Amino acid sequence: MSKTNILQQIADLRKKRIDVEGHALGADVPAKRIAPLIPFLSDPPLICEIKRGSPSKGIINSSLDPVEQAGRYVEAGVRSISVLTEEDHFHGSLEDLMRIKAAYPQTAILRKEFILDEEDLEITYRAGADAVLLIAALLDGDILEKLYFRCKALGLQPLVEVHTREDVEKAERFHPERTGINCRDLTSFRTDLLLPLGVARMISWETQLIFESGISFGEDIRLVRSSGFSGILIGETVVRYPERLKELVAAASAPSENLRFWRCLVEKRNSHPRRPLVKICGITCREDAIYAESLGADILGFVFAESPRRASGGLLRNLETVTALKVAVVVTDEYDGMLPEEVKSLLEDGLIDAVQFHGEELPENCSHTAFPYYKAVRAGSDKDLKEAENYRSPRVLLDARVKGVRGGTGRQVDEALARRAAEKGPLWLAGGIDADNAAGIVQAFKPELIDLSSGVEETPGKKDHDKLKRLFEALDNQ
Repeated sequence: MSKTNILQQIADLRKKRIDVEGHALGADVPAKRIAPLIPFLSDPPLICEIKRGSPSKGIINSSLDPVEQAGRYVEAGVRSISVLTEEDHFHGSLEDLMRIKAAYPQTAILRKEFILDEEDLEITYRAGADAVLLIAALLDGDILEKLYFRCKALGLQPLVEVHTREDVEKAERFHPERTGINCRDLTSFRTDLLLPLGVARMISWETQLIFESGISFGEDIRLVRSSGFSGILIGETVVRYPERLKELVAAASAPSENLRFWRCLVEKRNSHPRRPLVKICGITCREDAIYAESLGADILGFVFAESPRRASGGLLRNLETVTALKVAVVVTDEYDGMLPEEVKSLLEDGLIDAVQFHGEELPENCSHTAFPYYKAVRAGSDKDLKEAENYRSPRVLLDARVKGVRGGTGRQVDEALARRAAEKGPLWLAGGIDADNAAGIVQAFKPELIDLSSGVEETPGKKDHDKLKRLFEALDNQ
């Protein structure tokens, strides 16, 4: 099946089945609703899904018992369950939903389906669902609005899923109370944890934002909730790895933080889509920080490791009026895996926005050491690229691997490696970028972010303002 139109293809096949079998698709749905209506998405704000497979992942668990799986969720403290009832691609059924609701009548059940018309909603209500997914991309604006209000009339709680500006414009007509944003692109099946943050910025009305797909660990939930989402829907992870339930429920139950790094980064990216994000690293003085920001630097990097570009905490405390995002670059294995106290204090005081790990940090330790964070990986081989996939930050910065040197080498990442990394997802690129080659590198690799340090210096730790100016002129004029 072509990925390009898979959403419509799934809906078309479902419509053909309905024409032959009826909207219940063979399920023995009661003539009247028996189950009580339960409020959807109460604490914890976590929706765990029942599904046996998907178009992107194939068969996940063909022998899954839906009632047994739901029992795991309920035992872990989950109060809202999503049941995929589509048969051909997700291997679900309305029978699954009805069995779960009969076993756990006080649990709120979301029917996740490719809903097409009002008859679908009538069947959904009678089957015992408490909420239902409406996919904006699948429905004409008038039909979407009509179905939304029919849900409300029945007592079903609609979750309207949007993915693009066009979807948002459809939903804006009636201001849904709950809006889901899926981080999986159904044209490529890629997930991007930052995509919903960008879509959320398009929504002008007050709504409860639900983050869908792509969640694997508790730190993913922490990122999502700190970015303004009040609910999280998790599918494949809880089916494949039910042992993670405790971690996921704990993360969803923790107090929500208000951390600006990833949210602001997405805003900056969307504000100048024709050029990449630019990080100027190795800042050691106020004059260079202010000048780089005035030219359009999105992130300023401050090194807190052994380096001629080492910054001081006093400098950061003197840059409170600088609005560019500020990142502390650390090599924590120099400190026995602990964050330097100076950096910890700056992060707690809001004087830096995130930490860039540039050492040998293990993927499972990063978020416990500092948050928000992202990982820089020195890449010299395909093995390095593969290991980079283990890190859980939404982005990984690719730097050149030079034996015995952490960074600031002026060496570029191997071209073939950079291209392969770009094929996997948004590319963040460092190493050997300067005012003269930046535009060419951007044209060749289409990075989302470029990171420059020695390439725009007069001497180590001192920026060359002419080079900085030429850099931004070249990027803005490409």
